[in-house]
Amino acid sequence: MAEKFNLRGSGMTSQRARDRLVASLEAQGIMSTEVLKAIQSTPRHIFIDEALAHGAYENNALPIGFNQTISQPYIVAKMTELLLANKPVRKVLEVGTGSGYQTAILAQLVDNVYSVERIKPLQERAKVRLQAMQINNVTLQHSDGGMGLAQYAPYDAILVTAAADQVPAELLTQLAIGGTMVIPVGADQGQQLKLIIKKSASNYQTKVVEAVNFVPLLSGIIS
Repeated sequence: MAEKFNLRGSGMTSQRARDRLVASLEAQGIMSTEVLKAIQSTPRHIFIDEALAHGAYENNALPIGFNQTISQPYIVAKMTELLLANKPVRKVLEVGTGSGYQTAILAQLVDNVYSVERIKPLQERAKVRLQAMQINNVTLQHSDGGMGLAQYAPYDAILVTAAADQVPAELLTQLAIGGTMVIPVGADQGQQLKLIIKKSASNYQTKVVEAVNFVPLLSGIIS
């Protein structure tokens, strides 16, 4: 039997809770009206376990199993805002589908999202939730995220949702000239969110945005 979701929510998962979250994101400096609208309209509570749904619209990261987390809404909003600032952005690669929440935000703002996830059960859950939202411009792939998804390259933008020790060369190759990558880089206690713009095949402009705390980008797949 297909899983059913209450997309509207109620109580602590209601539209009022989403509105409060958006107001707090604005107060933290998120300025993109497109991003804020997507956050406001997306039922984050369906992307986490029901037992944790009461905290869905607080600005916290939450566990989703397999030692992974759903990023705090501020980070989702910030990364998305950075990614879309260098327009036009039509085709995006997301490395690390996770819960599918970031995927859902991106899908509302660009033409096509290609999202890779190394942990099969997480990918399957994300697929169900995206279907519940009637999102149909996302291609999901179960594969090693660090390798990207070469068959659909080049991408206007690449968003990475786990921290790499260094920026994977494969991802840089798959980024279009003029494209943007947003990626956390560094060890557990010293991660930096970086904005990378590909100026030419061998020339990249890199900006450190802020300190962050992500799960590590790991190789291999889990079925």
